[in-house]
Amino acid sequence: MSSRIRVVVAKPGLDGHDRGAKVVARALRDAGMEVIYTGLHQTPEQIVETAIQEDADAVGLSVLSGAHMTLFKRVVELLAERDARDIVVFGGGIIPAADIPELQQLGVAKIFTPGATTQSIVEWVRSNIAQPVA
Repeated sequence: MSSRIRVVVAKPGLDGHDRGAKVVARALRDAGMEVIYTGLHQTPEQIVETAIQEDADAVGLSVLSGAHMTLFKRVVELLAERDARDIVVFGGGIIPAADIPELQQLGVAKIFTPGATTQSIVEWVRSNIAQPVA
């Protein structure tokens, strides 16, 4: 069993812009985490299935399409339905500040908006995701 934090980085929905997700995935990898990047156009069901199969500690979602309220909510709901509430959901993208409190109420642990540094994301993940036991 790995003692490194495992993060699934996913692009849900129809959003085809994945440069930011790839940059974050690489930063997390370079910081010593195991990263599984799911690719573009993933459904919430596919993302949750991957997170469970990969024994992920966290799921990082990137949404630029404006569908963040629906997509983030569905991922959180599906994790709860699959008894996987211990998998931390965080994300980023083009998300209005007014939507962040509601996303947090839904169970999204952290939202990173444009301008967030990869270092701040790495530090947040290290500080907020339970370190697996070897």
